[in-house]
Amino acid sequence: MQNPFDDSDARFLVLVNDQDQHSLWPGFVSVPAGWVVLHGPDDRQVCLDYIERNWTDMRPRRVRELDRV
Repeated sequence: MQNPFDDSDARFLVLVNDQDQHSLWPGFVSVPAGWVVLHGPDDRQVCLDYIERNWTDMRPRRVRELDRV
């Protein structure tokens, strides 16, 4: 069985959680609790490019906020 995250022909979503963490997600799989769709459905590479452009600090939001204090 092929890993659905590696299928370059599939449609994908970009998800985000309440800590601003992003995830590439297969479009046919239900969105897990605590995550919302931020982009898509779209091609895998387009979603990866979106994540690269928009998720520039991988630390969870609560850690970033502590660093600002």
